[in-house]
Amino acid sequence: MLIDPYAKALAGAFDWKAPLFAHRLGDAAGDLSRDDRDDAAGVPKSVVSTPHFDWENDRPPKTPLHQTVIYEVHVKGFTKRNPGIPEPLRGTYAGLAHPCSLEYLKSLGITAVELMPVHHFLDDKHLVDRGLCNYWGYNTINFFSPDARYSSTGDRGDQVGEFKNMVKALHKAGLEVILDVVYNHTAEGNHLGPTLSFRGIDNAVYYRLVNDQPRYYMDYTGTGNTLNVRHPQVLKLIMDSLRYWVVEMHLDGFRFDLAAALARELHDVDRLSAFFDVIYQDPVLSEVKLIAEPWDVGEGGYQVGNFPALWAEWNGKYRDSVRRYWKGDEGQLAELGYRLTGSSDLYQQDGRRPTASVNLVTAHDGFTLRDLVSYNQKHNEANGENNQDGCNDNHSSNYGAEGETGDPRILEVRDRQVRNFLAVLLFSQGVPMVCAGDEIGRTQRGNNNAYAQDNGISWLDWNLDQRRQELLAFTRRVIAIRAEHANLHRRRFFHGRPIAPEETPEQPGNGEPVQDLTWLRPDGKEMTDQEWTAESVPVWA
Repeated sequence: MLIDPYAKALAGAFDWKAPLFAHRLGDAAGDLSRDDRDDAAGVPKSVVSTPHFDWENDRPPKTPLHQTVIYEVHVKGFTKRNPGIPEPLRGTYAGLAHPCSLEYLKSLGITAVELMPVHHFLDDKHLVDRGLCNYWGYNTINFFSPDARYSSTGDRGDQVGEFKNMVKALHKAGLEVILDVVYNHTAEGNHLGPTLSFRGIDNAVYYRLVNDQPRYYMDYTGTGNTLNVRHPQVLKLIMDSLRYWVVEMHLDGFRFDLAAALARELHDVDRLSAFFDVIYQDPVLSEVKLIAEPWDVGEGGYQVGNFPALWAEWNGKYRDSVRRYWKGDEGQLAELGYRLTGSSDLYQQDGRRPTASVNLVTAHDGFTLRDLVSYNQKHNEANGENNQDGCNDNHSSNYGAEGETGDPRILEVRDRQVRNFLAVLLFSQGVPMVCAGDEIGRTQRGNNNAYAQDNGISWLDWNLDQRRQELLAFTRRVIAIRAEHANLHRRRFFHGRPIAPEETPEQPGNGEPVQDLTWLRPDGKEMTDQEWTAESVPVWA
């Protein structure tokens, strides 16, 4: 039983007790054996549903990129514990569309929600065997159907309408909807993985195979397989999916997981690959927000600053630089200066603007902001992998005793550092992205890889004490200040020289040249070259 790659909705769940593999597990011949048993009972079925939906003159907000503030959010985690949302709607698309959710998002001041994956995905067998699940959803098996696990209306096709209602409600609130999409691999794993859809239809078309050993897969994603974007049918599938989510589901943009894998023509990452060419020429997709995670796990996969026009990028160098600076690492001032002003060293030469840089300090993958200033070591024991999973995050900081503490002095230092991070993030040129919950001090108790934790470790806790309420108020104020002052979200890079007013419409003048940018010390004097390049942080800093 194979899932139709173009199914718009799926009903039922995967059952790992069914013979989902093309080979017999435990057979001496391994994946070269054959299993002809019927697995229909364990595979979701494609649903034929009506495409009709009353959008009520829905209009996308079309917020300019330089005015955009992104809020990365998990549909379930954001709403599951919110007491203001009716119990049946918590954890669902309808819960995110509830007035309680909309009021909070608008009051926060963000302009776009970036949803973690909702394409129908599979819970990995090794997780299910341990009583866990793939909470994050980066394990797609269908690129058209919204996953019914986030539907309050069941899985017989109504999940499509519920998703559309959510988008319509967010648009009415003035909020854009960006979807995190995973077109770099599928849930079918490596050559030992299950046969669920693409593998059974045409393995050699859909996947990158090892040239001299086509039994095996090229793995640029760390998941066992890589989608073969070089093939016209696969490229068509991706483009059809993207257009469907824009035209039929009214999305405002996409964040592409491990986007460097999509640009690999042979083995090298090619910024002029067919994938980028087709999107650039597409009249629908060239008009929405396109954000790349500019790396994969293959050789040469780190491509920050190398994506073409129209694309913004998660700026990994921004994240690392800001963390190092506030941790107190030496020699960070010049690097920080570039990141505060939009990373012109990465994006200016190819004609892009500060909005090419999506600035982040934290994201779903890694420590929360509160944990970043509270833990020196990851604590992923709940994942059942002996704390061996997740990155060894060497940019975290420990202010006093590690972990939770009741010491008011330590708490004050940590709170100040959280405010430092948020202020720098939201006052930097580029597009800021806030990870949901950082504004209310969310903790995962030191887990920096909570991909399998569909529970209180990942869900937002809306029981706010005074400290968390004060942090929320601070975040709202900083976002408001950013919106009020055009110089905090410029459309062009600073030049560091006197320029005519007509060159900077964000800075109206009286006809006289104005100073574009000046770096000042606390005593009002300009920074010197020696101070910029000093190995140790100057005393005044």
